[in-house]
Amino acid sequence: MAQDKPLPFAYQFGAGAVAGVSEVSLYPLDVVKTRVQLQTGAGVGGEGYNGMLDCFRKIIKNEGASRLYRGITAPILMEAPKRATKFAANDSWGSYYRGLFGVEKMNQQLSILTGASAGATEAFVVVPFELVKIRLQDRASAARYNGMMDVVFKIVKEEGPLSLYNGLESTLWRHILWNAGYFGVIFQVKELLPKVTDKSSQVRNDLIAGATGGTVGTMLNTPMDVVKSRIQNSPKIAGSVPKYNWAWPAVGTVMKEEGFRALYKGFLPKVLRLGPGGGILLVVYTGVMDFFRKMRGDA
Repeated sequence: MAQDKPLPFAYQFGAGAVAGVSEVSLYPLDVVKTRVQLQTGAGVGGEGYNGMLDCFRKIIKNEGASRLYRGITAPILMEAPKRATKFAANDSWGSYYRGLFGVEKMNQQLSILTGASAGATEAFVVVPFELVKIRLQDRASAARYNGMMDVVFKIVKEEGPLSLYNGLESTLWRHILWNAGYFGVIFQVKELLPKVTDKSSQVRNDLIAGATGGTVGTMLNTPMDVVKSRIQNSPKIAGSVPKYNWAWPAVGTVMKEEGFRALYKGFLPKVLRLGPGGGILLVVYTGVMDFFRKMRGDA
């Protein structure tokens, strides 16, 4: 991220919120990703999904196209604070670590560290929204709920208020890995690209760096995303231990029962969303921050 003229936190938060809303249009890919990740069988025959396109086809054929937007209320409400927290926390952690280590400018190591710290911060914001989204996206559990608030009420009533943070640990790992990869790669790619000379070259560099960062971040965090989806889709039942409970043991369980490839279930729709989406996020965030600077007379 540009560090020449840091803006106050409120401006960073606002720019991140606008960037987050811009990504909601790719939501159907998230529905497909979640359906594939929650599938524990081989996905052959019946209602199983044989990849992304087959999942799209079966959802539209058997449930209607509107099902691709099931649970979208939670992401709409989540995306603004989620992405706002991501970028604002990344800039704030960057300033903190530069001061802590006595470094004037960002470098590769600090970019990874600030990204990981921003991811951990972001995770605390998104867990309840992610939990609601997962429950509504899964076909087996969705029939139990009549919308977002019904999910919240039933989880609190049946599983307890703290269950809204079910999957916090795996969500922390998911966001730490993605953001470390995203912001670390952005820094490195920007160093390799031609220097920015005008607005179009800035958009080009941001799009390339952001898309590359989003792709690498997705490669790093997909196993944690798979187990997070399964952990959050496992209701808390008194006296019983869920099959998927803690992140790293759950990774081991998936590998043992389904093989290593199962840790990358849903990777294609996920990377199609977060690769280009990572570029869009960075372009919109940078553009809004530039607008704020001009508005304040800082440009």
